[in-house]
Amino acid sequence: MEDLIEGLFAGVRSGDRTAVGRAITLVESTRPDDRHQAQELLERLLPYAGGAHRVGVSGVPGSGKSTLIDALGTRLTAAGHRVGVLAVDPSSTLTGGSILGDKTRMNRLAVDEDAFVRPSPSAGTLGGVISTTPQSITVLEAAGYDMVLVETVGVGQSEAAVHAAVDCLCVLALGGAGDELQAVKRGLLELVDVVAVNKADGAGERPARLAATELSRALPLLAPTAGGAPPPVVCVSALTGAGIDELWSCIVEHRRLLEASGALASRRAQGRLAWMRLLLERRLLERFDAQPGLAERRAELEQAVEQGRVTPESAVEALLQ
Repeated sequence: MEDLIEGLFAGVRSGDRTAVGRAITLVESTRPDDRHQAQELLERLLPYAGGAHRVGVSGVPGSGKSTLIDALGTRLTAAGHRVGVLAVDPSSTLTGGSILGDKTRMNRLAVDEDAFVRPSPSAGTLGGVISTTPQSITVLEAAGYDMVLVETVGVGQSEAAVHAAVDCLCVLALGGAGDELQAVKRGLLELVDVVAVNKADGAGERPARLAATELSRALPLLAPTAGGAPPPVVCVSALTGAGIDELWSCIVEHRRLLEASGALASRRAQGRLAWMRLLLERRLLERFDAQPGLAERRAELEQAVEQGRVTPESAVEALLQ
């Protein structure tokens, strides 16, 4: 086991892509023995992590997240950056594995020698990220990737999880789809740091600019972001590349404001606490479900709830007892 950890550590630190992939596979594993090895590896890698600019990209399905990351990522590698991408794919309903759709839509970045694209199955995890996302970020940072982009599945159930894992949360909206109002209703825009209205090209340019205007009016009514100002809103076209440079400038300026105010360290500290709580909840549920006889009792109570013989509250109390 020590040889395995030593080999992975050396491989990750040298930037070997195969070792990086194997290390992320290890930290994503739910097997108890793998978890122990993963913690040993992460403890060794931790002193070499923390230096990347972490950016989350979220938004409703179909908003063009993968295409935008492909456009943004290739510009960053061309500027001399090493880009790591964690793309959380929807899980296959048959195998539970990643469908790998995100990687196929990042056709330029996927073959870029200065980029590493890792699709991971969401496995039904709320918030469009998986509970090992922070550990995977640690692996990428220790391997020398100075830009880490985290794409979510855009389920909109718990975007606070995404916010806790990154330094800047960029949300994609669409013009003419009512997405701007939907985002306000979900409370997503209370967490966002930068808003990009995508597909601002051709016939979609005018609706995109109208949506950007509406969002610019709505954002000052919500919680301000770094520096006390509302998040900037930009129009972009991931297809043509228009507005990508402006979007990156907004992300860089947000980082500058965080560093100048000392809020970056605070945000990362709060993010680590948030992920600790998320992991605690997950492990408690795992131990709860592993109790002897619980599966049979749970099935009985679920049937009783379905038939209206027992209230959901009574069923939960019975299981807890």
